[in-house]
Amino acid sequence: HITPEKFYVEACDDGADDVLIIDRVSTEVTLSVKKDIPPSAVTRAIFGILGTIHLVAGNYLIVITKKKKIGEFFNHVIWKATDFDVLSYKKTMLHLTDIQLQDNKTFLAMMNHVLSMDGFYFSTTYDLTHTLQRLSNTSPEFQEMSLLERADQRFVWNGHLLRELSAQPEVHRFALPVLHGFITMHSCSINGKYFDWILISRRSCFRAGVRYYVRGIDSEGHAANFVETEQIVHYSGSRASFVQTRGSIPLYWSQRPNLKYKPLPLINKVANHMDGFQRHFDSQIIIYGKQVIINLVNQKGSEKPLEQAFATMVSSLGNGMIRYIAFDFHKECKNMRWDRLSILLDQVAETQDELSYFLVDPAGLVLSNQEGVFRSNCMDCLDRTNVIQSLLARRSLQAQLQRLGVLHVGQKLEEQDEFEKIYKNAWADNANACAKQYAGTGALKTDFTRTGKRTQLGLIMDGWNSLIRYYKNNFSDGFRQDSIDLFLGNYSVDELESHSPLSVPRDLKFLALPIIMVVAFSMCIICLLMAGDTWTETLAYVLFWGVASIGTFFIILYNGKDFVDAPRLVQKEKID
Repeated sequence: HITPEKFYVEACDDGADDVLIIDRVSTEVTLSVKKDIPPSAVTRAIFGILGTIHLVAGNYLIVITKKKKIGEFFNHVIWKATDFDVLSYKKTMLHLTDIQLQDNKTFLAMMNHVLSMDGFYFSTTYDLTHTLQRLSNTSPEFQEMSLLERADQRFVWNGHLLRELSAQPEVHRFALPVLHGFITMHSCSINGKYFDWILISRRSCFRAGVRYYVRGIDSEGHAANFVETEQIVHYSGSRASFVQTRGSIPLYWSQRPNLKYKPLPLINKVANHMDGFQRHFDSQIIIYGKQVIINLVNQKGSEKPLEQAFATMVSSLGNGMIRYIAFDFHKECKNMRWDRLSILLDQVAETQDELSYFLVDPAGLVLSNQEGVFRSNCMDCLDRTNVIQSLLARRSLQAQLQRLGVLHVGQKLEEQDEFEKIYKNAWADNANACAKQYAGTGALKTDFTRTGKRTQLGLIMDGWNSLIRYYKNNFSDGFRQDSIDLFLGNYSVDELESHSPLSVPRDLKFLALPIIMVVAFSMCIICLLMAGDTWTETLAYVLFWGVASIGTFFIILYNGKDFVDAPRLVQKEKID
């Protein structure tokens, strides 16, 4: 309910009388009851508060305006937030200068860009941020906490936006932790036995960002593009879970875009890699137990130094809880020999059996715990990684369904055509979701995930997605990175700041040289289409404009880093 002075957020649960009041002038947050809502207020339906943010014009309230039901999770409804609204506390913008107005407009565009990204999920009654195994090992005090207090902060994407509400425990019921990633739920049947199959990918909000601007780890040991993926089975009251993780190679390295198709990865030569590396794995071992690293990068070319450095760090650390496996995915599967992935599965089969999975019976008795996780990575932790994760998850699911009595002895999941279709499509959808959130396009190699085969059409689609990635990574990812940094609180707007980072002027050549190249190339084509009096004259024109366009192109390519769309809000690590 909106008035010129206040926002009144009414709880609509049965029997609820609470109303959250936000003062649009003082920004004070208080609790009241429904009778205090003025009849003159403008009323609209919302489905949750995402949080508040301070921009140049002042504070803004972000609310969920549309939602889609994903399914029910042990009698808890899971929702996907599909639309949002950003409401200004201020009634007018007359207090802003023209420059401030423009900056505020840009910051709003950044916020709306993140809100337009697919993959925000929430529940009003269930903690989506924790795995089944973590939730089973909690105290009664933990169970009494609000969803916001008990949430795993790695996966609360609106944590920064909820900071003001977090400070007041009495209003926590209005503050919903929102997950970013992917969730799918399916009711399945094998041998006439019905079970729920669920896949959840939780993206970490620590060291979050886009493909080429966020690589490696930070000083706290947080890895770029870290995702926890949990596969869950619910059958006749029993629940089984298998968890895997993915994350960037945990070293200090970068791969800044420079117009080349694959920029050269650079490892920092002066940083103390062991410090961040150990912090990363210390936290992983505390949370998940044993770590089985599956490194899928190429063992030759530009990726080779990263593979060697990763192996060396594991060896130097000498931690018995960590095992390292290098598998050159592209080499082993070249010429579309994807059947050779069985080499890796056979290599880790015994280890996977030792790690086991989480299983609890209908009475709540824990029958087995997962003792560790596979931590898979490639360069982006997207395409190759998702293929391997889907195969490991299927092997675990085979064991779970046999133990639960859904599969008969000797039966294979691969033989269950109806379920296999659901399974493969869900993992391909998971790949696409993670890829769009990090790289800006759908995943590569999803034809194999969906069909079990590598196809010519799949290769063509991979080429198209690679082309889109190239464009976005070079010409729009700076804005995308700034948007994420603003949303997560890595950058805070200060309207009193004398020099806005948005006001940094572009170098003249940023626009001039590309324009010259386009004009020269266009003239070259025009000269071909409109021949002169003689072929000699036409050839001379074509050569002149052709050399001009190609020459300008190579000037741009040589100075590629000057022409990419770089972030402006937060200075990213630059490794020379």
